[in-house]
Amino acid sequence: MSTDTMIALSVAEAALLVVILTIALTRVRQGLAGISSGLAALAGALATVESQHLRPLGGLVAQVNERLFTITTVLPGIAAKAAFVVRKVLGG
Repeated sequence: MSTDTMIALSVAEAALLVVILTIALTRVRQGLAGISSGLAALAGALATVESQHLRPLGGLVAQVNERLFTITTVLPGIAAKAAFVVRKVLGG
């Protein structure tokens, strides 16, 4: 092959690479735009769920947590008494 042919093929290869990269990056941009709109819709739906369903449960969750805290502070005493009874029954 002549030098001119090699130069022409090198330029054509570079041009083809630019075209392929342009197409690929355009598709990536379109995909990201679609993902972005989907995420915006999801954010709106999550905001609706939070405002309509989760916030009203906040008081109830606080009450449940308070009761669980009370139970967990009492359980060690109950466990100690149960262990005492077991030792007495088993003769330990």
